[in-house]
Amino acid sequence: MVDWMGRMLNWLLARTSAAAGKGAKEPGRLVLDPGMLKRMAREIAHTDEHEIGCEECFRLLDQFVDMTLAGRNAAEAMPLVQEHLDRCDDCREEFEALLAALRGLS
Repeated sequence: MVDWMGRMLNWLLARTSAAAGKGAKEPGRLVLDPGMLKRMAREIAHTDEHEIGCEECFRLLDQFVDMTLAGRNAAEAMPLVQEHLDRCDDCREEFEALLAALRGLS
């Protein structure tokens, strides 16, 4: 099942926390600018019933990294993980950090 709603809620909560941390007049109050609303609408419009969420992506990330390090086409072998990494900044950062750490060990 698509977890776009969970992603959107996490995204909104992160922005609420960020706004509160920046000395917002009303801590905890959600402040959305038009750009954020457009991004949220775009994310919802591009949601696919076959996509995976952050938990599933994180569970598969070590396999994806291993394939990448072995010179195999991880994106072709695991397209749902690649699609998620293309959309999700947090998971992409995890992927890049893990990849860099493992490359540093070799």
